[in-house]
Amino acid sequence: MKAAVLQFPGSNCDRDMAVALRRAGADVTIVWHKETDLPPGTDLVAVPGGFSFGDYLRCGAIAARSPISAALIAHAERGGFVLGVCNGLQVLTETGLLPGALMRNAGLKFVCKTVPLIVATEDSPFTQNLSKGDTLHLPIAHHDGNYFADPETLARLKGEDRIAFRYAENPNGSVDDIAGLLSENRRVLGLMPHPERAVDPAHGGTDGQAIFRSLVTQLTDA
Repeated sequence: MKAAVLQFPGSNCDRDMAVALRRAGADVTIVWHKETDLPPGTDLVAVPGGFSFGDYLRCGAIAARSPISAALIAHAERGGFVLGVCNGLQVLTETGLLPGALMRNAGLKFVCKTVPLIVATEDSPFTQNLSKGDTLHLPIAHHDGNYFADPETLARLKGEDRIAFRYAENPNGSVDDIAGLLSENRRVLGLMPHPERAVDPAHGGTDGQAIFRSLVTQLTDA
């Protein structure tokens, strides 16, 4: 499985993401935002966490208009797999690959801690090795992680079983406790918590491995 990890000015989890994917068995290339093409044969594009372009305009807004993001969108539109984490989720909503928006945390403070997540669906390449109702403990580190969707969009996400993860204890005010959501074809996952920061015992937990292994298994068997 070949993965491309995008890198923007201000990305700070790109190398963590690359290490996590390599541990799961992926062949990984880090791709600078000024590139216009993905490496040939790319199966997965990972959009990492951080503060792309310093969140100068709006979280993820400038990154969504970088040259490489046109290739990201084209990759997703032809059925490629995409994983966006934290700032990566913000980028995915700004590109329109996922619905909704990320707002300032309800408490108006940066939140950095490990939180329990509930697996809301096992019907996705990212959760196929998990069971609905399983609990994962993953770290969060964000100031604008409050996911919002209008009632019509929320009803569609729920009706189509596209909510991938929910917070067991909502840390930021996200509507319906949403921590991660899927695209219509279920091949794009946006996730606010950081699975790449929970893949080694030295991290304090390894629950993030399940997401990466599930994805690599899906792509290896395909």
